[in-house]
Amino acid sequence: MITYFFIFLAVLAVTSALAMVISKNTVNSALFLVLNMVSLAGLFLLLKAQFLAVIQILVYAGAIMVLFLFVIMLLNVQDEENLFSQFRVKYFVAFLVGIVVFSQLLYSIGSFTEMLPEVSPEMAEVGTVEAVADVLYSQYLLPFHIIALLLTAAVNGALMIAQHKIKSGATND
Repeated sequence: MITYFFIFLAVLAVTSALAMVISKNTVNSALFLVLNMVSLAGLFLLLKAQFLAVIQILVYAGAIMVLFLFVIMLLNVQDEENLFSQFRVKYFVAFLVGIVVFSQLLYSIGSFTEMLPEVSPEMAEVGTVEAVADVLYSQYLLPFHIIALLLTAAVNGALMIAQHKIKSGATND
């Protein structure tokens, strides 16, 4: 059964990547890229790497794709009305709900017929949030703190630059 899920997700990833490259509409290309990222997250779940799957959805399919869509919509102001007339949100939501129900149905059939493979105890721990945190806070604690300090300094620098521009703009008026 996992083989069928792998084949389905692999074909979905390849076809959505091809559709993203071939599509002439930028918004459709961005949505195909989101579908590609979701299928990659599914592949990570099949590999028992829950942390990577969640990061794939939250960071890439969530935050970065929202930024892409904002930029696309800002650049194509005249095409914004055409997007909402052609793309129906209810059809997209219905498609996602259908995929979730279908996957739950396949999983329940697979667990009932004992088609799901047994996972070794060592493999069940690889890729979980606990395993990543254990390595991050034991072996890589110093680099983790250095990166945290660098990111904090970058945020403080950006705030200082933004405040300087506000103050210099207020004195010129």
